[in-house]
Amino acid sequence: MSAVESVANDDLPDRFGAMLVKELRQNMRRGSFVYPFLGIHALAVMALLLEFQDDAGYSFEKFSGMLNVAMLAESGPFWICAAAICSIVMPLGGLVLMGQELDEGNHELLLLTKLSRWKVVRGKFFTLWGLSTLTFISLLPYVIVRYNVGAIELLRELACSLTVIALASMMCAGAIGASSFRGLMARIGVVLLFVGSMIAGVGIPVGFAAVASGKCGLFYHINAVAATLCYTLLGLSLARSRLRLVVHAYEVKPSFMVIGLLIFTPFVVGMATAMTMGYAGFVGLIGMSLVSIYADATPKAPAWVKPPAPNVPPAAPEAG
Repeated sequence: MSAVESVANDDLPDRFGAMLVKELRQNMRRGSFVYPFLGIHALAVMALLLEFQDDAGYSFEKFSGMLNVAMLAESGPFWICAAAICSIVMPLGGLVLMGQELDEGNHELLLLTKLSRWKVVRGKFFTLWGLSTLTFISLLPYVIVRYNVGAIELLRELACSLTVIALASMMCAGAIGASSFRGLMARIGVVLLFVGSMIAGVGIPVGFAAVASGKCGLFYHINAVAATLCYTLLGLSLARSRLRLVVHAYEVKPSFMVIGLLIFTPFVVGMATAMTMGYAGFVGLIGMSLVSIYADATPKAPAWVKPPAPNVPPAAPEAG
């Protein structure tokens, strides 16, 4: 038995959930985790060497905050490398995750068990996001080296770290949602729609909050956390909607509803931001998060409706 199999079998108790254990055991055996993990360390060393030769810095320290992509881009080659691998390359590996279940009908067997649609997509999300986050955590020694050698600002490093983790969360959810569609072009189109909606839906509230406050303060970070939660839920809701086994004739196709949410979320968030003078765009983000959760609720009969009695044939009369 290999070391990976030993860890997967011995260190993953049942409380983690069946889907999470299944996905971890499969993904840790694949090259999609091992090769980026080794490659990012080689790239990180090269980025550090380049950074020590060039004094990179962010000139607006009061705007150092979570999801400030401009700060991340201006913080040097190391952070560009870390963000590219952990927030883009590894999350986009999720474009194949849902296809494994849908193409062969495995999702029908999974839903016959005690697993719900949310548990299926959550297991895949926590596996993919967890691997991306663990890869980023393995880079923290390089951050310490940069801090000791280059006198890097600690708060800016923390903001960059939170930005990478938040972007990875949203991109992992979006990739899993797109992977539930059949065909490469359909998946690419859904990813582009998700990324476009995410850029607008995140940029509007956090940008106006920074301008209104004159800094990345409390309202800025509330908007940033709400935006991360909103688009993570939207991506997972899209994947969940594709697992629906039965759609009634009077219902709108669930995936169409979630795609509509992706289109209208920036408008709703923009209206909430304008009505609160740029401070509380998170109100619209929280509202759209709740809509995404309940937009595709599985129809259930009321509690007072009793299930029909089984049709049992009458017993044959006994012989005299």
